Amino acid sequence: MKDILIMACIGLAIYVFARVMLKEPILPWGKQKTVSNLTKKKSKKKSSIQADMDTSIPFEDLFSDLIEIKDHMFIKTNNQFVLVAKVEAVNYFLLSNDEQEAIDISFETWLAQFNYPVDWYLQNRYIDLSEPIEEMRKIMRTEDDLDANAAEYGQAMIDDLMKWQSISPRYETKRFIVFHHQIEVNDLKADTAEELETKILEKAFAELYRRFNTAKGALRKAGMEIDILTNEDLGELLYYAFNRRKAFKNKYKDVALQEQLSLYVTADQDDSRIEAVKEMIEVETSEKEEAREKEAS
Repeated sequence: MKDILIMACIGLAIYVFARVMLKEPILPWGKQKTVSNLTKKKSKKKSSIQADMDTSIPFEDLFSDLIEIKDHMFIKTNNQFVLVAKVEAVNYFLLSNDEQEAIDISFETWLAQFNYPVDWYLQNRYIDLSEPIEEMRKIMRTEDDLDANAAEYGQAMIDDLMKWQSISPRYETKRFIVFHHQIEVNDLKADTAEELETKILEKAFAELYRRFNTAKGALRKAGMEIDILTNEDLGELLYYAFNRRKAFKNKYKDVALQEQLSLYVTADQDDSRIEAVKEMIEVETSEKEEAREKEAS
């Protein structure tokens, strides 16, 4: 009898172990996981991932209203124009009370001078010391009468800067003022569509530049210098906005130097490829002209 009980216990232990390893309920009448349930869960997970991919916004849709960058402006649909200016900030809290009050007065005076839309844009960028480091190395190579101790100190500083930059990512904040303006085409008279487009661009830039000068004159009194962004600067602004992490390694200036911003690459291209690109450009240009003529009419 004792042997039977021992064998029964061993058999029960083997049964429990087998059910656990198979991830099935120990009791036979318990709820069992079927293959169909697992398949449904997997298919549901895949469908949710596919749904997320389907609902994601395509990159080109982020700029659906942007036509081009021209004359230091973002040109958008419906004759909307955007001019961006970079602001050099001041360390407000290190100034005296009188200096802080002077900044407040200058800033408040500027705010009271306009009734048009003005936006503030802050962009965080990786601190890139590659250019200062390269300049230091260039000076150390070209200076023949550089003292040995000074050269050693300079090399140690370069090593420390490179180590400091590689330990952890550090950011700096770039500050921008964004001016918006929309041109009413009905107020302009022109004989041709090309002349109308020229007048629209001239009027838009004149108005936006006037607003920029107003801000520049007012903020200069507060110790803040602002500069208008060129076409290349506007492209760089967008580049950093969408490539904040990659921009440290793949610098915008290197992209330009490698002619990746050019219409045609320097590598050999087939004639059929070149003709296809030209045809595509002509079609897009004609579509833009037709759209602008419709807006003008």
